[in-house]
Amino acid sequence: MVELKSPAEVAAMGVTGAFIADLLDDVAARADVGVNLLDLEERARELITERGAQSCYWDYSPSFGRGPFRNVICLSVNDAVLHGLPHDYVLADSDLLSMDIAVAIDGWVADSARSVIVGTPRAEDQRLVAATEEALSAAIDAACPGGRIGDISSAIGAVAAAHGYRVNTEFGGHGLGRTMHEDPHVANVGRAGRGMTLRPGLTLALEPWFTLGSERIKFDADGWTIRSFDGSRGAHSEHTIAVTEGDALILTTNGRG
Repeated sequence: MVELKSPAEVAAMGVTGAFIADLLDDVAARADVGVNLLDLEERARELITERGAQSCYWDYSPSFGRGPFRNVICLSVNDAVLHGLPHDYVLADSDLLSMDIAVAIDGWVADSARSVIVGTPRAEDQRLVAATEEALSAAIDAACPGGRIGDISSAIGAVAAAHGYRVNTEFGGHGLGRTMHEDPHVANVGRAGRGMTLRPGLTLALEPWFTLGSERIKFDADGWTIRSFDGSRGAHSEHTIAVTEGDALILTTNGRG
């Protein structure tokens, strides 16, 4: 079921989104050579507790995964492309770290992801991260009233193709609002003019993620961490947006990024 949000409800999601943007700024600034992923997890917990927010990940039990998720942020390093389980790992020079988090404040959810390079960047990783950001911008531009979900998917897929990246179709964007995952699903590749019509009040998490190699994936023994099948690195960018009467409104921003 797709629920359209009122302007007041969209504004409430924007409060959550601004907090998430601040949190990702903070965690990204701490992600440095020699820092343990568990320290970043702990910092995210501190910020969530201080704000009185609720983690959408804690106790999350989808059809995949092994048991409830008992962390508040996904931290995916190098070939770990999604749902990275924070663990005892010390960041090394040139690591590619993707951070993904969803929280609720006063019952309204926002979801965002960001990829950063630790220490000395590799040129191919910089291009990969930039491509996900370009695809996210194109997806937001395509989220116009009267358009179709397929317009968003097509915009993301076109950026991937232009850069020579393959696209995984198993995990993509989604609706959200009162809960972390709502209808509709938003694939990262598709045909323009297809799918449900975009209407003001529709709130979506758009999240292009690409790898340097195969679009196939595999799961770690922890049941959560998803890696590229061939060991190639991945990057992930995500914003929560609202379709309006005009341009889409980015909700996961604090005006500084």
